[in-house]
Amino acid sequence: MLVILRALIVIPFCIFVCLFGSLYCLFSPRNPRHSYTFGRLFAQLAPIFGLTVETRVKPKIKASGNCIYIANHQNNYDMVTAAGAVQPRTVTVGKKSLLWIPFFGPFYWLTGNILIDRNNKAKSRGTIFQIIDQMKKRDISVWMFPEGTRSRGRGLLPFKTGAFHAAIAAGVPIVPICVSNTSNKINLNRWSNGHVIVEMMSPIDTTKYSKDQVRELALHCHEVMAEKLTQLNQEVAEREAADKRV
Repeated sequence: MLVILRALIVIPFCIFVCLFGSLYCLFSPRNPRHSYTFGRLFAQLAPIFGLTVETRVKPKIKASGNCIYIANHQNNYDMVTAAGAVQPRTVTVGKKSLLWIPFFGPFYWLTGNILIDRNNKAKSRGTIFQIIDQMKKRDISVWMFPEGTRSRGRGLLPFKTGAFHAAIAAGVPIVPICVSNTSNKINLNRWSNGHVIVEMMSPIDTTKYSKDQVRELALHCHEVMAEKLTQLNQEVAEREAADKRV
């Protein structure tokens, strides 16, 4: 019964946001401020799913210049949990196939996000340079999921190198964003589905890496994120255990 109630709230809400958002964005199509605005709206769905999300963003990172954000990608709930960490003038990079999702696809493109063809390696390489060019021309930061796919409970998957190529070539820092585990955590027929922590880490300087050290940078970022995720998952487990004792 509870899953039906949630569906009756979430589905119309998402359709309305996508339709209204698409119309709204037509007045200033692909303006990067739209991603921040509507990201905050989607983040409001967290309580509907029974989640208590704590978002930790360091003020000095908010005030810093352009960068490339990298985040772990677990499942579709990332659109709710991680959305609250999206910063102003930040767009995401997604698969070109997203464009064909009813309601969401056109909305995703109009909000200024970047679509790439992952099945075409030649075009993907060209997209890296397009991302760099867009960062400079539009004065934006970019949010990417370096795993390249949803992990679905398999832990932090190995990173692809696109985000790191772009960061080194653009000379901008990488800012990792870690979302504690949500795999097999959310039961739509349960009122409370516990805590999720989203933490933005300190920027990682890329200027000391050359284009031949892309994999070294990717490995370093993977290591610091894996360590942080372990800490966050432990913190969530302890907090939820304490809640059960109360």
